[in-house]
Amino acid sequence: MIPSASGMVSVREQDQLLRAMLPGSRHVLGGKRLLDVALSMVLLALTGWLLLLVWVAASVDIRGNGLFRQRRIGRWGRPFTILKIRTMRDVPGLRTTVTTTRDPRITPLGALLRRLKLDELPQLINVLVGHMSFVGPRPDVPGFADRLEGEFRAILALRPGITGPASLSFRDEEQLLAAQPDPEAYNRDVLYPAKCVLNLAYLKNLSIQRDLQYIFCTLLPRACFCCRNLPLDVDMISPPPDA
Repeated sequence: MIPSASGMVSVREQDQLLRAMLPGSRHVLGGKRLLDVALSMVLLALTGWLLLLVWVAASVDIRGNGLFRQRRIGRWGRPFTILKIRTMRDVPGLRTTVTTTRDPRITPLGALLRRLKLDELPQLINVLVGHMSFVGPRPDVPGFADRLEGEFRAILALRPGITGPASLSFRDEEQLLAAQPDPEAYNRDVLYPAKCVLNLAYLKNLSIQRDLQYIFCTLLPRACFCCRNLPLDVDMISPPPDA
């Protein structure tokens, strides 16, 4: 497990992290934000009808509000509310935040929405308002990103993403977790440290071109030959020295 400590990042520490990890690359963060705003506005305009339709279907399916809200950790360790389409119903006594393909809370419609990634559509709103980016580390529940230390703390300089190197490398994460005797421990001690390695490498190699490649690989995974040539590949995944 990556060593943990300390919540939100102070303004002074933000400057130190940016100077240390992103020398000469602050303009890339600005470019990422411009891409996020432009692309999220276009996609919301094109898919707004679909988002509404999926929300109504999910609301009927679970017999409640089909919009899911949850507290996640954002840039610089600040919490924000993530938006998703609800794909699960409540099961008494089951409160884990780790989801597997065998999770009894997932409804049949929810499983379809998750497979098609339609449950992620409301996150376009998170991107537009600045809580998230199209590419970056996936937003964690409290207790993970907000407790990073050492060089891994620099990951907090990034807005959480809808997709990214870790998401693509572990696109079958729910199946992988379902095969483990203790999914929560495996997520905490194996998957999360490996994702941090990938996310830190992504930060050190930040570029708009690479972001566009990740977006392409997410939308068209079977046609995604370009990810094989990226410096962030599954071969890089190994726990950090102090995991």
